[in-house]
Amino acid sequence: MASTANAPETAPETAQSIVETMALAARAAQRILARMSSGAKEAALRAAAAELRNAGAAILAANARDVAAGETAGLSGALLDRLRLDPARLEGIAAALEHVAGLPDPVGQVFDQSTAPSGLALSRVRVPIGVIGIIYESRPNVTADAAALCIRAGNAVLLRGGSEAVHSNRAIHAALLAGLTGAGVPAAAVQLAPTQDRAAVGAMLAAAGLIDVIIPRGGKSLVARVQADARVPVLAHLDGICHTYLHESADPAMARAIALNAKLRRTGVCGAMETLLIDARFGDAPGVVAALLDAGCELRGDARARALDPRVLTASANDWDCEYLDAILSVAVVDGLDGALAHIAAHSSAHTEAIVTGDAAAAARFLEEVDSAIVMVNASTQFADGGEFGLGAEIGIATGRLHARGPVALEGLTTYKWLVRGDGQVRA
Repeated sequence: MASTANAPETAPETAQSIVETMALAARAAQRILARMSSGAKEAALRAAAAELRNAGAAILAANARDVAAGETAGLSGALLDRLRLDPARLEGIAAALEHVAGLPDPVGQVFDQSTAPSGLALSRVRVPIGVIGIIYESRPNVTADAAALCIRAGNAVLLRGGSEAVHSNRAIHAALLAGLTGAGVPAAAVQLAPTQDRAAVGAMLAAAGLIDVIIPRGGKSLVARVQADARVPVLAHLDGICHTYLHESADPAMARAIALNAKLRRTGVCGAMETLLIDARFGDAPGVVAALLDAGCELRGDARARALDPRVLTASANDWDCEYLDAILSVAVVDGLDGALAHIAAHSSAHTEAIVTGDAAAAARFLEEVDSAIVMVNASTQFADGGEFGLGAEIGIATGRLHARGPVALEGLTTYKWLVRGDGQVRA
């Protein structure tokens, strides 16, 4: 992966030893964490948020060092935007910790109860997953978000951030530990890998039995490697190829506002729209296309889209399957809802899709037939975020079909166990 391309290799056995030591310590810490009350975990996260604010100047100085190095290394604008912190973003990170602290604790929730024909009383209760490994690039906020969500859900976490954010991650981690340990959380419950060597990533991916699940946050090459090489279960999405479909009944002003926001609010987030589908019968198609072009977005379209404005470039076959993470957008004109659904089925990465429509029947069909983790009506795809869904700071978006799907937050970081209560039953 790009962030560690020039890092020296560590002998595999050395990296394996580092990860094994961390994981064994995390397992022991998780047993202690699992016994902590909901109130104690909440207090610890609030203390961590306070320490983040106290260490604000040091964290921002560390981040400035990373940003300067990133600029020198030629990181893209999107990657620099993900990396950069300022006082407002740092306050957002601290506030997210407090928000997670105030969320209902999923651990111990009983969500299913029944009585078997034998008279056994059966229930299912949420429990922590155990030890979670997070491998991520660019975003230093993940250090805090992952720690908060894992601690609140009773999990220990092993963090391995990218080298482009190494100083930011270390400064944030130090502040978190000061707050958490002061409130009784074992230090080994939140560990940051002490090495940036690529071999450590491989050791984490191979740590079956030591790490219970891996969650990657980063570019396509990182996620692809994790999914290909992991011997540990993975929660992830590879691409965020998000579509917005402007139905023939869409309000022109709403369509224009949603299209601009979905693409350009922040181009580097996974919920950014990458393909705009315009119904052939939508009346303001030239206006929406012109608004995007005038806002500085490069458009690549099919023949009918190019006919809407001479500034639209010719789309290649690859454009329909590309996550640009930049001010570039593919545009296709489709024949009705059926055409939009067919295009999405052929090219979606199952992340987030949206329809803009005034037709309730069209909206209902779109919601039912689009098979993505998040499906929206009359809203920007930029809302594809755990915080916006009221889940607190998400740990990632999962596009698979097992366990968790969509924004992975507290509930997604738990599993369950069966509790069986009898009064002397024996099986015939």
